[in-house]
Amino acid sequence: MSPLRTALLQSSGRPGAVEVNLKVLDEAAARAAAAGARLLVAPELFLTGYAIGDAVPELAEPVDGPGAQAAAEIAVRHGLAVLYGYPERDGERIFNSSQLIGPDGTRLANYRKTHLFGCFEQEWFTPGEETVVQAELDGIRIGLLICYDVEFPENVRAHALAGTDLLLVPTAQMHPFQFVAESVIPVRAFESQMYVAYVNRTGPEGEFEFVGLSCLAGPDGTVRTRAGRAEELVVGEVDPQLLAASRAANPYLHDRRPGLYGSLG
Repeated sequence: MSPLRTALLQSSGRPGAVEVNLKVLDEAAARAAAAGARLLVAPELFLTGYAIGDAVPELAEPVDGPGAQAAAEIAVRHGLAVLYGYPERDGERIFNSSQLIGPDGTRLANYRKTHLFGCFEQEWFTPGEETVVQAELDGIRIGLLICYDVEFPENVRAHALAGTDLLLVPTAQMHPFQFVAESVIPVRAFESQMYVAYVNRTGPEGEFEFVGLSCLAGPDGTVRTRAGRAEELVVGEVDPQLLAASRAANPYLHDRRPGLYGSLG
C-alpha cells in the first residue's frame, strides 16, 4: 500500500468571510494536488473563522449546506480529499464540526466536537456525543477529532482501539498553549500508535493569538513535518509500512490490561 501524501493548511483565512475562505481552500487544494497530496486538512472552523462571536448562528449551516457543496467541488476539481471545520446547524442546535469530503465529492464523515473549550465555545455550541467517527481513504482508516478533544488521552485511545491509522485534528490552538502542538501531539501519536495531523490557525484573531505549529506526527513519536508560525502549507506522508513496523515494535494495545482501569470510568 502506498503512503498517503497529506497536506496541512495552516491559515486563519478571513473571519466572517466564507467566500474568501473557500477561495483560500481552493488555492491550497491546487498547491497540495501539485505536490502529489491526496488529502488536504484545514483548521477548526475554517469555513467561517473562529473568532466570529455572535455571528455563529448566522454563519452556521447544515451538513449538506452550501459550504459542503463548495468543498465537494474543490475536492473534485483537484482530485483530493478535503477536511474543513465549520459551524454545523441541526435544527436549533449548533455544533463545532469538521467534515471530510472524498476526492469524488462524496461526504465521507462528519464529526461534532465533544469537548468544548472556554466560554466562547460553551456559549454557542452544543457538544457532540459520538467519540469515534471514521472513514476510509486509499486504504487508510481516518479518524476525526477537533482541537481540545485530542488533549483527552481517552479520546485518542478510543480511536486506536477502533483501528484509526491517521487521526485528523483541525484546531484553533492559542497562546500560551503551544506546548500541545510541540509536545502533546507527538506523544499522543506514539502512545496510541497512529499518525496525528494537527492543523492550526495562525496569528491574531479577535481576542485570540493562534500559534501555528501545525504538524504531522508519526507513530514513532517523531514529527514528520511541521509548519512555523505564519500562513503555510506543509506536506507529509502517512506510511502504512512504518505504521505496521512501529505497532509491532511498540505493542501498547496488545499489552494493555483494561481490567485494571475500570476505576477510571
